[in-house]
Amino acid sequence: MTENNGNENNTASARPRSGAPLGNGNGRTHGLKSLKKAWSKLGNRMLDGRSQASVALRKWRAEIVEDLGGSDNMSAQKETIVDLACRSRLILHSVDTWLFEQESLVYRSKKRLATVLPVVMQRQQLADSLAQYMKMLGLERRHKVKTLNEILQHDGPPKESE
Repeated sequence: MTENNGNENNTASARPRSGAPLGNGNGRTHGLKSLKKAWSKLGNRMLDGRSQASVALRKWRAEIVEDLGGSDNMSAQKETIVDLACRSRLILHSVDTWLFEQESLVYRSKKRLATVLPVVMQRQQLADSLAQYMKMLGLERRHKVKTLNEILQHDGPPKESE
């Protein structure tokens, strides 16, 4: 006697699977989609803060915030763009690492002409989006402008010249 478990119309499991066994990785070509999926699910939790990538990304983010005049001078919109730029840079770096590990970036087939791997085009799109974020933030370095009170507190009262 077979057990149904309440699934009366379970015809999909009755058919034999075709193709490669589950989990063998034959269908994976570049891993970009799985990296994006992992990032969207885990967000900042994906990096635990101790990895080399996490430390470098935090340092780069701090440099950008400093170049923009410090966190006191940043709007919520700019903070969001900085976060998006950091994520794009992480994904771009991961894709670049994968690309440089490949024997060739050109796919050759007997039936088709030689073509560049699709991930190369996706990598370029990521680089373009990172450049757009940088453009939105501005390319010039902004120095924090001190208020008169900050200047007086730091330097003390003005000295009289003799």
